[in-house]
Amino acid sequence: MELRIFTEPQQGATYDDLLAVAREAERLGFGAFFRSDHYLGMGTEGLPGPSDAWVTLAGLARDTSTIRLGTMMTSATFRYPGPLAISVANVDQMSGGRVELGIGAGWFEDEHTKYGIPFPSTGERFDRFEEQLAVITGLWSTRGGFTHEGEHYRVVDSPGLPKPVQTDGRRGGPPLLIGGLGKKRTPALAAAYADEFNLPFVDEATTEAQFARVRAACEAADRDPATMTWSNALVVCVGADEDEITRRAAAIGREKDELRENGLAGTPQEVVDKIGRYAALGAERVYLQVLDLADLDHLRLIAAEVLPHV
Repeated sequence: MELRIFTEPQQGATYDDLLAVAREAERLGFGAFFRSDHYLGMGTEGLPGPSDAWVTLAGLARDTSTIRLGTMMTSATFRYPGPLAISVANVDQMSGGRVELGIGAGWFEDEHTKYGIPFPSTGERFDRFEEQLAVITGLWSTRGGFTHEGEHYRVVDSPGLPKPVQTDGRRGGPPLLIGGLGKKRTPALAAAYADEFNLPFVDEATTEAQFARVRAACEAADRDPATMTWSNALVVCVGADEDEITRRAAAIGREKDELRENGLAGTPQEVVDKIGRYAALGAERVYLQVLDLADLDHLRLIAAEVLPHV
């Protein structure tokens, strides 16, 4: 089982906050540092304000050296597919081939209205998302002259430049992550495009059911499900004792009992045991959602007492 660190900087973080977490995660041996792609805090003022995911990942690409970097998830509503393909390829080159693109249809309407971003209906967002996947991967893999005639995006005879460093993703570029609970289109898109399928903040029963849908979609598309990486994202709150668990839960505005039920919370052994249950369902990676970015001792405890045992 690989453990990765996942942050939500729209809740309130500077670039230096993110850099400190990324560098410590790298030093401690976590598999990757991921960040959300949001422009508005949720239930908070989010001071000092939002940061752009791909701008900050570009900085982290130069300010780290080995840890993998990515988004969970970039919203397809935020960017045109051509410029997004360019940005990701640029950051991949800047990092020496350490980037992964998590991408979804977008869901948080309020951040769109507050920053002047169009927010179409659910059906149209998924239509645009599907076309974005086709365009991004087409631009990365083409040897020149890529054309896409879609309802929402038209690309004519593109050189598909620049090329990313990584070319071993399923569609010829950096690894693509797709996730979510949709029962039809999400599994089908994952089977067609994704290197990794991720489930955010769901329990074991939901994980089992949705993994089964995506495996079935892979088989229907004549794809071996074993070629997919399977992962979960869960909020993490680990303490050496009950007082420490309580303190860390309070620091992120949560109750420890609720976190024990809905996240990865408790003593190191409790968390190791719960990760093991997700592994039994097929999960190969867990993204640990770290919400208190100032608590680097939390990362150190997880690295010492959880990471070696999963």
